Formats: sequence, C-alpha cells, structure tokens
Amino acid sequence: MDDFDINDDEAIIVPITDEIDLHNFRPKDVKDLLEDYFQACIENGIFSVRVIHGKGTGALRKTVESFLSKSGLVKSFAYPAPGDAGGWGATLVELRHFITGLKP
Repeated sequence: MDDFDINDDEAIIVPITDEIDLHNFRPKDVKDLLEDYFQACIENGIFSVRVIHGKGTGALRKTVESFLSKSGLVKSFAYPAPGDAGGWGATLVELRHFITGLKP
C-alpha cells in the first residue's frame, strides 16, 4: 500500500474485517477510529479483532492499550499476539456481543 497523508477533511473508508492496521492513521485519531471500528465489527457479528500497531517505539501500542482497557466494547485483549498473528506488533481483542444500550 502506498503512503498517504490524511487531511482533517478527508474520510477514509476502512473495510470492516477481523483485522485493522493502524500504520496509516495518525496517533491522535486512533481512539475514535477504534471506537467506531469496534462498533461496526459488533454490528457485523465480528467479535475477535487483530489490531496491528507495529513494534516501533511502543507509543502507538500504549495508546491502543489505554483505549482497550477503558472501552466498554472490549471484553478482553491480549498483548503480545501469538507469533503467527503479529507477535509484539499486534494485539488480539475480544469484543462484547452487544453495544451498551442495546439488548444482546
């Protein structure tokens, strides 16, 4: 995939799958992105998601981990992911089977 800049007024379409790669997103956008993405996953019956944050300095992983530990959408998460699922560069997330305020 080519590198690209994301302007504040540009919408990025992200396919809803069991994996999201955060490499092309600004760290300041990650919390809102994950909130929206996880809600869409739940609505589409996807409850296990691999979040790819990369190894790097660990700053993005810490942002992801902070969000995951506070989100009501997240049932549990595991870092690091198993080696075949990205190891230190990914976190596996289990989502709740409902959205707060809606019946399961």
